[in-house]
Amino acid sequence: MTDVAKVTDIARAPSEPTEDVHLIVAEDEEVTVEYFLEDWLSIALFWALAFIIFLQFFTRYVLNDSLAWTEEIARYLLMILVFVGGAMVMRRNTNISVELVMNVMRDGWPRRVLIAAVEVTKLFFVSLLAYFSVLITERMHGLYMTVIDWPMSLVYGGIAIGCFLMVFRQAMNLLREARNGFRRPSAQSLSDVD
Repeated sequence: MTDVAKVTDIARAPSEPTEDVHLIVAEDEEVTVEYFLEDWLSIALFWALAFIIFLQFFTRYVLNDSLAWTEEIARYLLMILVFVGGAMVMRRNTNISVELVMNVMRDGWPRRVLIAAVEVTKLFFVSLLAYFSVLITERMHGLYMTVIDWPMSLVYGGIAIGCFLMVFRQAMNLLREARNGFRRPSAQSLSDVD
């Protein structure tokens, strides 16, 4: 084999990758962490719930003498956590919904009317929920917890706080949607981008 043939074979052979060439390139987006009132309440409720459940586990299985109040308080904290977490869902606008009709509609006034009706209906529903939570809180003031002598209105008051946070966040969503003219990108326009 001549020197020319060797050089040609070397030129055809795949070269070694350099250090700056990668097969998979992943870039992280900048993360902005925003903590709102419902976030802090949820974190506090979650860790209080975790501590109480650990205390219940420890006293029941390690000490073999369970504390009676831990199960009841854990149940009530979980109830409050669900409604405060609902405010986080409203803020992010990540409710479970059926969007089939809205996604197949083209951008126009019928689609905007549908989006407006959905947003107003959500606000009406959570406002009704907040109203009934206040009524139940008032009625439960005379009833007391089973193990601890605290009024049940404390539990339902926490639920009412979560409901009013949901009303506030949904009202903000409605205002934001109204400023945008109730326009959202349709599924068709998103698929055209690909």
